[in-house]
Amino acid sequence: MKRFLKIQYLIIPVLILAGLFFVKNRNDIELTPADKAKPVLIDSVHNQEVNYKYGFPIDNFQLEEYKVKRNQTLSVILDQHKVSSKLIHEIAQKAKKVFNVRKIKSDRKYAMLFTKDSLKTAEYFIYENTPKEYIVFNLTDTIQVYKGQKEITTVRKQVKGTIESSLWNAMVEVGADPVLSMELSDIYAWTIDFFGIGKGDEFNVIYDEEMIDGKSIHQIKVIAANFVHHKSNNYAFAFKDGDKDGYFDEEGQSLQKAFLKAPLRFSRISSKFSNNRFHPVLKRYRPHHGIDYAAPTGTPVMTIGDGIVVKKGNQNQGGGRYLKIKHNSVYSTTYMHFSRFGKNVGVGARVKQGQVIGYVGASGLATGPHLDFRVHKNGTAINPLKMKSPPVAPVSAKNVTAYNIIKYQLLLELGVEESIAEKEFALDSSITSLH
Repeated sequence: MKRFLKIQYLIIPVLILAGLFFVKNRNDIELTPADKAKPVLIDSVHNQEVNYKYGFPIDNFQLEEYKVKRNQTLSVILDQHKVSSKLIHEIAQKAKKVFNVRKIKSDRKYAMLFTKDSLKTAEYFIYENTPKEYIVFNLTDTIQVYKGQKEITTVRKQVKGTIESSLWNAMVEVGADPVLSMELSDIYAWTIDFFGIGKGDEFNVIYDEEMIDGKSIHQIKVIAANFVHHKSNNYAFAFKDGDKDGYFDEEGQSLQKAFLKAPLRFSRISSKFSNNRFHPVLKRYRPHHGIDYAAPTGTPVMTIGDGIVVKKGNQNQGGGRYLKIKHNSVYSTTYMHFSRFGKNVGVGARVKQGQVIGYVGASGLATGPHLDFRVHKNGTAINPLKMKSPPVAPVSAKNVTAYNIIKYQLLLELGVEESIAEKEFALDSSITSLH
């Protein structure tokens, strides 16, 4: 009986909170009544299924689907389907407040709905602007242009795996969308050096994946994860603390820190911090107080933290195109060998953590494309890989109980035994009292 009450008291608040937490916002798109129809309805008169697509009872039309070819415009597309020049002009004018027809892009899908009679008159042109959104052009007497949104299904998934070569390959091996590896690199960007992960590291991830027509649209939201790096557990739980979404560890500390762990994604360290490194161009030993990240030319480089650009220039006999950013009274960072700078990053510009400030290149003294990244603390160069970054605010006191309920449930879903979860992971006193 005690166990039953325990489960009952846990499940009720979990369901309530989970319902509040996992509600997804949708774009404010104004839809016509047809767009609000379900994909499949039952014709009550004939007792038959009615199939809907793009908000239309599709069996009432002759449907033809295509992809936009290179250099095709709205007028070219509609002209080949025997739509008059006058109507094309009118529909383009009508679309101005809804969609810029000049932004129709090659390789995007579109559909034509024709009458099912011998005349085969084009009645609707539907352009898929994004995987989620489409634009309907009504070519009938009541000329109209409006946006529609496909029905999105969210599927909860869980994957586990061990890295043999790379995280990307490991995701493929367990049948997960490789995009998940990018999501994990963002979540753990402040706590795990993803350039240092390797064989034997493990992952266990619970995530939501958005699907349209049974196919993934590569939109993923990680709900909970444990990344085992160097045999140490690294937990992450999604939680909305007030009006701020974030990821927190088992103690309620934010995974986001003042500085990112690395300034670029998925590369390799080609040269480490050293007081006596052999320079490949100068052919002599000298200090190298930074980390070299080898990456293809054009790879985006991000600032590891908020700050102000204090230097920008080009050292032909040194760091090439470089930037120096002052983050606070203690820390500053320098980024060298850019192929080009990012937008709006002149001296005096304020930059935000994760903002692209430049692109990998080989300017200055470099044998190949790479980023030379340096960190100074109180004016002294330090090893970026050993820098400890202070965390941002933990879960607020008023939401600790709610967080612990969700965390506890997710720990069980990740496979942590109930007895271990109770013993090893901090729980709010009100949750503990339910046991």
